[in-house]
Amino acid sequence: MVDVGLLVLRLVLGVIFAAHGAQKLFGSFGGPGLKGTAGFHEQLGIKPPFAMAVLAGLAEFVGGILVAVGFLTPLAAAALIVTMVVATLTVHLKNGFFAQGGGYEFNLALAGMALALLFAGAGALSLDGALGTPTLGSALAILL
Repeated sequence: MVDVGLLVLRLVLGVIFAAHGAQKLFGSFGGPGLKGTAGFHEQLGIKPPFAMAVLAGLAEFVGGILVAVGFLTPLAAAALIVTMVVATLTVHLKNGFFAQGGGYEFNLALAGMALALLFAGAGALSLDGALGTPTLGSALAILL
């Protein structure tokens, strides 16, 4: 049943991130697209704004797809965690905890989900599982 739980976790997290990445990259689902995302990054003082918009959008879109199918899961999860840390520090932290007020609550939940996958791996019901890709958790267990 653990593998089913990891599958559900991967699908939910992957869809959320892929959808947000599509908003940033393509303007899908009412999103700003690259031009709008770059403009937002410029307002925040993130430089270079266009390149960082592409990087953030790709991390979310490609990372979300990789997590959903369970391929290169530790790498994809790490990219998603970094994206959430940057979003938290540059946008949400100053707004407090609760998402309703623009806080970091949602970012923390997503980063926590990605961190769980980083250590647990994608599970047997994944491409990583089918290919026998080692998880970060198993690598740490060997070292410890």
